[in-house]
Amino acid sequence: MLNWTAPNCSACEESGGECGINHERFRCCGPVRAFVWLCVPGGNQGTLSHTAPRRYTYKDIKRMTNSFQEKLGQGGYGYVYKGKLRDGQLVAVKLLKNLKGNGEEFINEVASISKTSHVNVVNLLGFCFEGSKRALVYEFMTNGSLEKFIFKSNISEANQQLSWETLYNISLGIAQGLEYLHRGCNARILHFDIKPHNILLDRNYCPKISDFGLAKICPREESTVSMLGARGTAGYIAPELVIRGIGGVSHKSDVYSYGMMVMEMVSGRKNTEAEVDHTSEIYFPHWIHRRLGLQEELGLHGITNGEDKGIAKKMIIISLWCIQIDPRDRPAMTQVMEMLKGSVEALPIPPKPTLSSPSSKFPVATTDNSSLLQFGATSTTV
Repeated sequence: MLNWTAPNCSACEESGGECGINHERFRCCGPVRAFVWLCVPGGNQGTLSHTAPRRYTYKDIKRMTNSFQEKLGQGGYGYVYKGKLRDGQLVAVKLLKNLKGNGEEFINEVASISKTSHVNVVNLLGFCFEGSKRALVYEFMTNGSLEKFIFKSNISEANQQLSWETLYNISLGIAQGLEYLHRGCNARILHFDIKPHNILLDRNYCPKISDFGLAKICPREESTVSMLGARGTAGYIAPELVIRGIGGVSHKSDVYSYGMMVMEMVSGRKNTEAEVDHTSEIYFPHWIHRRLGLQEELGLHGITNGEDKGIAKKMIIISLWCIQIDPRDRPAMTQVMEMLKGSVEALPIPPKPTLSSPSSKFPVATTDNSSLLQFGATSTTV
């Protein structure tokens, strides 16, 4: 019997896990497989086949970033710095700040991403858990986030607008990564924060899903999950997370976020854009759905030939299916991949995704009134 301890063991304890160790790294051996490195006291040594990311000291983190010299970005979570390992490999170091409680988001991200190994999911190389110092060490992505390539306000001479073929390949890669998270792991991983900022691009514009701070791990056989509160980013969060009576929270919530993101890849702007010329065009999904229904020109920039037009139309139709209000009407990511690889002529145009239809079977009762415009709700709420 081993008697190890760790700073926080609640996530592992709640999963029914026990302590394990491999090459001086702690693991939580859960009922399905090893998934965390902060182990519970007691338990038997686990037999582990998956190589864990390395645990670094804060001194190591300072050394590899040259005392945090080159900042790559920042957000509510903290800062990201460029670094280099001793073997010369470039890395991105995510230094977390303002952690709530026991650092649940940090533990969540380490636990979630450690379960993954896929070309379209970012690779976690290591982490630091030293007192209040928390950091994550990821493989370095040369082209940064998708965000800076799709929104016109971010596109500069250094960041040229991506071709329609590249946008299509990126949308397919993200779909493949999500399908893997939902079906390819021993346990299902729901990301809950799919958006352009969290998609990283390597030198060949191969997309990789990143930032698992809000992710939830659940058994693959569970069709829905219980949630204590909404999680995600406004503009991408699925309606069932904020509006009562829509349906259960599931992998279809990620599908919704994916659809909203692909819609922005097509339009080159935020879906809810307050600076457009006409009020009717504020919510892009409704505007583009109307054009499809009337068989009008899509009015998108950068379409130079029939092939580009076909790609754009395919991405629009698929994204409209993904953002249907009822989760049951959305395709699973496996179906999304099939639609992306298939013919655009075979894709039916979906219903307009809205809560405001008089025939809607859903009462619009929301815990977040600011979310209504995202879902196309224009009527009085109840």
